Amino acid sequence: MRKNSYPHFPENFLWGGAIAANQAEGAFTADGKKPNTSDVQPYLKGLSNQEIQEIEKEGMTLKQVREHLNDTSHYYPKRHGIDFYHTYEADLELLAEMGFKTFRTSIDWSRIFPNGDEREPNEEALSHYARMIDKIISLDMEPIITMLHYETPIGITLHYGGWQNKQVIDMFARYGKVLLDRFGGQVKYWIVINQINMIQIEPFLSLALCSDQFENQEEAEYQAVHNQMVASAKIKEYAKELPFDLEIGTMVADGTTYPYSCKPDDVVLAMRHNRMQYFFTDVQFNGVYPKYALNYFAENKLTIEMTAEEKRLLKENTLDYLAISYYFSQMVDSSRNEDKPASVTPNPMLPESPWGWKIDPQGLYHTLSQYADRYQKPIIIAENGFGTYDEVEHGQIHDDYRVDYLSKHIEQVGKAIYDGARVIAYCAWGPIDIVSCSSQQMSKRYGFIYVDLDDEGRGSGDRIKKNSFDWYKQVIETNGEQI
Repeated sequence: MRKNSYPHFPENFLWGGAIAANQAEGAFTADGKKPNTSDVQPYLKGLSNQEIQEIEKEGMTLKQVREHLNDTSHYYPKRHGIDFYHTYEADLELLAEMGFKTFRTSIDWSRIFPNGDEREPNEEALSHYARMIDKIISLDMEPIITMLHYETPIGITLHYGGWQNKQVIDMFARYGKVLLDRFGGQVKYWIVINQINMIQIEPFLSLALCSDQFENQEEAEYQAVHNQMVASAKIKEYAKELPFDLEIGTMVADGTTYPYSCKPDDVVLAMRHNRMQYFFTDVQFNGVYPKYALNYFAENKLTIEMTAEEKRLLKENTLDYLAISYYFSQMVDSSRNEDKPASVTPNPMLPESPWGWKIDPQGLYHTLSQYADRYQKPIIIAENGFGTYDEVEHGQIHDDYRVDYLSKHIEQVGKAIYDGARVIAYCAWGPIDIVSCSSQQMSKRYGFIYVDLDDEGRGSGDRIKKNSFDWYKQVIETNGEQI
């Protein structure tokens, strides 16, 4: 432990952690659940981390989706997770032992409306989540609930073509209204859609779009995210009618970039790249499409259908707070990159994780400050963590590398608060080991708690506290003064 140079966390700061239902719950067919977009991602045994990532970037074809639904030759890790669906009570008690003030998780849409288009919700699944939320609250943790975290029912892809179909707006709004009706008296903080800006990085997970469904894939992606923003506005409009103290937020993965050099072409490309990252929050906080985005659509021959009623919904139902995930920073080089989210250049000045993610604590200060200055909204750090390999040595896990990563990032959060950012919560990603979103691996571990399962689901499932468990407990006890 060391003293934090920026111990500026408010008294009621919400320290905690975050997971996603699709990566943790398992129980693939329990209580009427049907497959979602995450359930059709196989573990690709024998490939390097880089090879796995390259395949993920290619997206998912409609043919592959159908094959994966019937495949028995591969292991599908997210169908099994860490069995949190059944172990949540004991797991939450371990998190409470660290002193967690908040816990973020998602509710799986494909449990509540298994096909996505049903008129009535699945009561068995709602009852399960009611028990889980009761448990979170009983342990004095503030629940932060994500309505959609890569769990779109696969029926939406197969029968409606994903989120680009406007029919999905009302399907999702119906689901959101059910959650607010049922849990609005217990859950204050809602994130409607996880990382809404990941449309060109993870279009299948984020938008339920297959890579071979549309003649103009980029147009389908922006139409789909427009539909998601309209659905979010409809949910916010409904929330305003309810007699609950509700905060309805949006979430982005940090996608802002540095210029590779001081060369004006690099600086301008970084500015344009960042502006199209701010596009999502500009719409959801300001209620209108900015001119630069409309120009981007016109220049790239993208036609986004939006009705007068949809524009009204966006204008009158802006969202309440911003949630951010942050893991690494990126750069753009005008001689190598174009004005697209995935077109970036690695920063040679920074160390990296085994998955090639550049480690940049100051980047968190940078992005928090930029968003705080732009919107003057409360900010929740919904995800921040270090995924790497852990070794069990005589029943112990010495993960000083994780402590080093997190302590440096937490210090930068304190610095951002000192400079005026209204950060109200810090959720370490994957406080208990779960299946990796991007690579389907258990060996890419983030947690303070080790789960004894390997990449193919073998192991006892036992939970083991890592060294970082006691470290984070002390961070929380001192409200960030000791890191």
